Amino acid sequence: MLSRAGTRMLSIMLLPGMLLVASAVDAPQIVSVKKIWDVGDHNAFTDLIRFQDRFFCVFREAEDHVGGDGEIRVLASSDGEQWESAALIREAGIDLRDPKLSVTPDARLMIVAGGSVYNGTKTLQGRQPRVSFSGDGHRWSQPKRILAEGDWLWRVTWHNGIAYGVSYRAADKTASDAQWQVNLHSSSDGVSYELVSQLDVTGRPNETTLRFLPDGRMVALVRREAGDHTAWIGSSRAPYQEWQWASMGHRIGGPNFIRLPEGDLWAAGRSYPGERKTVLARLTLTDYQPKLTLPSGGDTSYPGLVWHDGLLWMSYYSSHEGQTSIYLAKIRLP
Repeated sequence: MLSRAGTRMLSIMLLPGMLLVASAVDAPQIVSVKKIWDVGDHNAFTDLIRFQDRFFCVFREAEDHVGGDGEIRVLASSDGEQWESAALIREAGIDLRDPKLSVTPDARLMIVAGGSVYNGTKTLQGRQPRVSFSGDGHRWSQPKRILAEGDWLWRVTWHNGIAYGVSYRAADKTASDAQWQVNLHSSSDGVSYELVSQLDVTGRPNETTLRFLPDGRMVALVRREAGDHTAWIGSSRAPYQEWQWASMGHRIGGPNFIRLPEGDLWAAGRSYPGERKTVLARLTLTDYQPKLTLPSGGDTSYPGLVWHDGLLWMSYYSSHEGQTSIYLAKIRLP
């Protein structure tokens, strides 16, 4: 028979009256999925982290997917079951989008987010990334502009005291492929950034997550919006000037991935084509294999990933139940 996560169950007869049931652990298993927030009209673009023995989940609250002055909601939980609003970060006239969490070397929470300007329209009229910091997850500094007008630093990852992140630039979605650039930046304080290299990724590259392997290699998972639209994965050794790239063979929206303690890589994001879903996939430097579809649909994806107590904790948003809401899944991995 099949469990709800799709894992095949094998029955093996040992002796009369004795039955051993074993699992062919070829797929993750959902332990639980819970809606944790639906207060805003449109709740979307999550991230998740552990900080000071608590979970923190961030996302954007706004009137719709695009436009308006989006605000960043911060939720906190000691057990991942009961959640409370810890903060609401806003900036007048600015749509704060895609908040991403990290912990700085001096033990502060950091949010990096897009800062878009719509002026009451659905047309993007400008943007520049923002950062905000907190010592406890409740009191946050006023969002501060970083990099330059037109940049979007989508996520930063700290390594050996340095924050690394990929910023993408494009005038608009109609710009030529050559006008879409992804640049690797570094910072010692999360505020002032230096250009490390321009990544040689074609196909209108944009949202990028970086992680590090134990040997110091940087790994980048990059969303692409042109050509065959498939995401690319790349790896590079310091000083991160030369990269090796491979196509994942799948289109991924809101890409994120995590390295587990034993070394396995797992990725998550929006699945295309057809009906959009949020999926979890096995990841290598040459392959992406979807293994689990989360309860999701419509406007969905942008997962946050945390490994805790032997489970993968995953935040994401979805509109499969009508309103775009924030969900938290606990997943047992093979």
